[in-house]
Amino acid sequence: MNGADRRPRVALLVEPRFPGGTGSAVADEIRALAPVADLAVHGLSTRMFGERPVNPLLAAALEDVGHPLLPVPPVVRADTVVLHNPACLKNDEALVPRLSAARVVVVTHENFLRPGGGESFDVGHCLGLLSGRLAGAERLLAPVSGPNRATVAAWLAARPRSGWRLADGDWPNLCAAPFLQPPEAPRDRRGRHSRPGLEKFPGADALRQMFPPHAERCAILGADLLLREREALPRHWELLPFGAMPVGAFLEGIDFFVYFTNPLWRESFGRAIAEAIAAGRLVVTDPATAEPFGPGVIAAEPAGVDAVVAAHIAEPARYAESVRQAQQHLTRHRPEAVVPRLMSILVPREVRLAAL
Repeated sequence: MNGADRRPRVALLVEPRFPGGTGSAVADEIRALAPVADLAVHGLSTRMFGERPVNPLLAAALEDVGHPLLPVPPVVRADTVVLHNPACLKNDEALVPRLSAARVVVVTHENFLRPGGGESFDVGHCLGLLSGRLAGAERLLAPVSGPNRATVAAWLAARPRSGWRLADGDWPNLCAAPFLQPPEAPRDRRGRHSRPGLEKFPGADALRQMFPPHAERCAILGADLLLREREALPRHWELLPFGAMPVGAFLEGIDFFVYFTNPLWRESFGRAIAEAIAAGRLVVTDPATAEPFGPGVIAAEPAGVDAVVAAHIAEPARYAESVRQAQQHLTRHRPEAVVPRLMSILVPREVRLAAL
């Protein structure tokens, strides 16, 4: 096979037990990259997740493309090695494999800095584990959104000798779910889903503003921590543990996806929001979280959620237009739009030249 015919060799290093957005994003990515790259997916075993099972979405994606989840060998060899979400290494003292590649890309699924400027995790430690296992490779940090890029750029600016540089383009989340039509007559059925971390939820007072007793339905999927305090919380809240039902089925039962997080945390992309948009639901969230999704996602504060819901129930056409606007913006995350952008990051310059 000559250079012009050779597909790039790409090795994905991923902690396969990641729940939530990282696991979902990698699952869609595997399906999109398998036809265009010689893809190997290696499962890291980190201290972060203990004995948690492999994310079923990721396992299903590997089965769909006919690829096994490979163990990590002593040396990972590829044109490009991609590590998803370096935060998975924060509790580890070493990275086992050496990385032999022209380019190593770290996809920064979590913001490097929190609101206020403090580190979200020990970024230097995690990147240092990687740096200690590679030599000569180009080292890129690939953000997943504009706001995520800003935190990575700020972290790098304070550490000019880190050995890492910012990728020219973002590493876009893929959203392969089909776009569903918005409901013709939206009702006051509100809900949200996420993994059940403390950072994913605002305080109880804010939740009460978002999910009041006069709403027809208030459902929270991923409410494991709230369930521990069930007796102290409003009885009209439907609290479901993480994974209690498929996300698609959950979204069918609501019309307004109301999503706010802890004020000390900021989503880097908000994949749960993308899933709600694709399902034809109107999303209401804080301005910073809404930014990557365009004007079809309604930016508000918790105290303003009631007014947003009432206005869009009163004007179904306005509801539908906002959902369609959000879905149009989300088309840039469809596989056909994303794969060329990913390939421009995945294929090192010397590999591109060899194919000419």
